[in-house]
Amino acid sequence: MTARPRIALVIGSTRPTRFADKPAQWMFKQVRARNDMEVELVDLRDHPLPFFTEVASNLHAPSKDAEAIRWQERIAGFDGFIFVVAEYNHSISGALKNALDQAYTEWTRKPFTAIAYGGAGGARALEHLRGIAVELQMVSTRSAVHIGGSDFMKVFPMGGNKPIEEIEQTLLPAATNALDELSWWAHATMAERSLHGNSRSDVDRRTSR
Repeated sequence: MTARPRIALVIGSTRPTRFADKPAQWMFKQVRARNDMEVELVDLRDHPLPFFTEVASNLHAPSKDAEAIRWQERIAGFDGFIFVVAEYNHSISGALKNALDQAYTEWTRKPFTAIAYGGAGGARALEHLRGIAVELQMVSTRSAVHIGGSDFMKVFPMGGNKPIEEIEQTLLPAATNALDELSWWAHATMAERSLHGNSRSDVDRRTSR
């Protein structure tokens, strides 16, 4: 019997007044209702990473900073990721970009999807995230969940501050598609990593061809 993929639901904002917890808890509930993957919340607040100052990414040299190493160890065991994406000035938060930069081999050959939010549904931020993830050799799902426009203002604290269940029916189809795709890619990449390995030397050979 194939093991269920372990998925990290990564909260990508660390602001004290962040909105991220609302969509994170809703997405967590959607994954928990399925039987094809396991999910854990990973909060960047719990990982006070410094700005990236290593000589290179850990693809090329082991990291020295203790927090960076702890972060790499935290995410290494996951088979896929769901990012909670806040849109700040058309892009992802600095905290999320830094967290992505602080690892490499731990992301490689793993899939991700996202629940993104903002006036335009976090679409511009998610496109930036996808570009970064390609460089990390990750696999993006086509589908993602976007909370935008009047739906966003209905649940945003500075708007209506309604429970996210108020807009749930508009989010569920996208969530189902995104999680179906994530499950497919997680199982596929797990099988390939098991067959071919995912060590640093493996990745080095692949990127130097």
